[in-house]
Formats: sequence, C-alpha cells, structure tokens
Amino acid sequence: MKIVSFISKWMAVIVLLAAVIAMVFPQEVSIIKTSWINWLLGVVMLGMGLMLRWEDFRVVFSRPHDVLLGNVLQFVLMPTIGYLLTVIFNLPPDLAVGVILVGCCPGGTASNVITFLAGGDLALSVGITSVSTLLAPIVTPLLVWLLAGTMVNVNVVTMFISIVQVVILPIAIGIIIRHYAASFADKVAAFLPAVSVIAIALIVSAVVAANQVALLTSGITVLIVVILHNILGFIFGYGAASLCRMIRPKRIAVSIEVGMQNSGLACSLAHQHFAAMAMAGVPGAIFSVWHNLSGALFSVLCKRYNKNSHG
Repeated sequence: MKIVSFISKWMAVIVLLAAVIAMVFPQEVSIIKTSWINWLLGVVMLGMGLMLRWEDFRVVFSRPHDVLLGNVLQFVLMPTIGYLLTVIFNLPPDLAVGVILVGCCPGGTASNVITFLAGGDLALSVGITSVSTLLAPIVTPLLVWLLAGTMVNVNVVTMFISIVQVVILPIAIGIIIRHYAASFADKVAAFLPAVSVIAIALIVSAVVAANQVALLTSGITVLIVVILHNILGFIFGYGAASLCRMIRPKRIAVSIEVGMQNSGLACSLAHQHFAAMAMAGVPGAIFSVWHNLSGALFSVLCKRYNKNSHG
C-alpha cells in the first residue's frame, strides 16, 4: 500500500517525469502506442465509476443551482478562453484545434482530489465533475464544432459515439460493479488512484514521444498558451463564483472544476478524429502535466490562506 500512496501523492511529479523521459527518449518510449490512448482513458474512467456512489449524486438534487452554475462556467469559460488564446497567439490550425479540444472537455478526474486538499466543497466538486462528464457526449462535440468547425471538419455524431465509448460506458460499468459488488469495489478502490496516475502518465508519454520533433520547434508557445488557459480558468472560475456570492469552499471547488480539464479525453479525441493534424493531441498532453502541478500549488496556497484567515 505504501507504493500506492507514494504514486498518488506524487502524481504531478510522475506525470511530469513521464513527459520529460518521452521528450529525451522518444524512440524507446514509442513502444507505448498512441492507439492505446482510448483504452488507457477507459481505465481511468472505469476507476472513476468504481469510486462513485449513488450518494455522490445527491448534491445534484439537493443543490442543483450550485451544480448548474459550475457546469455553465465549465462549458462557457474554458472553451471561450481557449478559443481567444488561439486567436491572440495566432496558433496554426492543428495546435488551435488541440487547445479548443481541451477547453471543450469536462472537468478533470484529479479535480476532486485537488478540491479536497485545497479545503473546497468536495461534494460540490464531485457533483460538477459527474454532471459535466455525463453532459460531455453532447456538449463537447457541439462546442468543438462551433469553435473549430471553420478550421477542420468536425463530425459531431462520431465524436458523440467516441465519448460514450471511452467515457460514459466505462463509468457506467464501474457504477454497476460498485452497486452489485460493493465489497469488491471497496477492495479495488484503494489501488485506483495509483492506476489512474500510471494510465495518465502513459497517455502523456505516448503523445509527447509521437510529437517530440514538433514540440521542440513550437513547444514554448504551446506551453505558454496551456499555462494561461489553466490559470485564467482558475481565476475566472473563482471570480464568477464570487460574483454569484458563493461561500469560499464553493468558490474553491468551482475554480478548480473550471481550471482543471479532462485533458486525457482531449488527447483521445485528437487521436481518433484529428489524426491528420499531427499536433492536435499535444496541448492535451501538456495540459495533463501542467494542471496537476498548478492544481497542487493552488491547493497549497488555499490551505495556507485558510490557516492564516483562521489564525
């Protein structure tokens, strides 16, 4: 169990290390095929389903306005910020599509852990993540079509099917297993965070290794855009929640939900639907590395503020 705890605790460092190794040794790392991405993401989503309980959905019905606000901000702010950044930085179409994909995806699976560490409203965080993930098959393809449809052909129907296959189906299987075999799910649950970290690290490795040369030439620009996308998501998410007069724990939860995306899904969709655009999966891979680092830092800052404000 110590190794499981270690992997979970150092998620940000492990994912960053995976990216660096893939960058330095692309040939060796290329044994991890990009065709594995969907399966690896499915493992992460299955883990999410196994850890979900029906009680986690109570917040959706007990506090629908909070969950609705979080989802509206999620699917309005991040796609808009992503699109504007592609225009401001005049990104080429393949990178622009990749950034827009990240912005149109639902909340990231690590957001609940970061919210807990930051002292945010964990129940609200889980509720927003769950609902945004369930809405993703419909909302994500439509948003990508709306924002990137002039750059590339976006097939909304096939993208809908893809998200159902790699996100909704594994989550549903996980929920069913938990419902009918709760004791088994509880035993497996202890290992799931570590398994998810390894799967995300492998996704990042595959994308970075496949695009190593292109990353060396345009990596700085993409890195700046990804960092801004994430940080502005945190800032505007927190600001919008404040304007709606949410209490501090809710503001923290909404901020993290908005700023942290399911970038693994962005990598998967880029590989499946925009394979001809070589760099489309790169923003998602970089986001996977960066938002875990920034999320960890954000949680430390929130905890320090909480301690000082109560001191």
